[in-house]
Amino acid sequence: MSRKQYWEEINKASEKVSSLMYSFWHEYSDWGNWQFWLILLFLLAPLVVLLIKLDRRKSLEILFLGYTVHMLWTYTDLALIRQGFLDHNYFLVPFLPQGLGITASFLPVAFMLAYQYCINHDKKFPVWALVLSAVIAFGFAPIEEAIGLLSTQKGFTIAYLFFIDFAISMIAYGMTKFFTQFYSARQ
Repeated sequence: MSRKQYWEEINKASEKVSSLMYSFWHEYSDWGNWQFWLILLFLLAPLVVLLIKLDRRKSLEILFLGYTVHMLWTYTDLALIRQGFLDHNYFLVPFLPQGLGITASFLPVAFMLAYQYCINHDKKFPVWALVLSAVIAFGFAPIEEAIGLLSTQKGFTIAYLFFIDFAISMIAYGMTKFFTQFYSARQ
């Protein structure tokens, strides 16, 4: 098969998947279903909490950590979905990433608030990130699975979510520390 033929097949398959996603969303995941409202709550409630609780003196540092968690988790989530390890069975809109409420708001805000607590109270963020990762993976994710919002396949387990959560939080923490030290040194 030529390169052009591959891309034609890929585009046909992509159109088919998009069509199926739209059909599924209209049937099972639109605003007439409770799952839609729960996912919208996962998206909006953490952002409201963040608006109220964010330490504005250190907002850029905290928001950078959250943005990094969001980006890393979104790309990781998309890769896990594409490889068939993970599915978010309901979603806000079919043309945005499926796990948007979790990867764009819930997880980043949870780690931002933990990071803010740690820098304001001289606590070790890696320890708090480890605990928070465990709570999210072993407490929150099983509830998501039980109510049908999340499913895992191909041997992917909740334990993997724990390790991914922790790894992403540590990468975000490392990048945040690097950039804060880099810009502090330049001043």
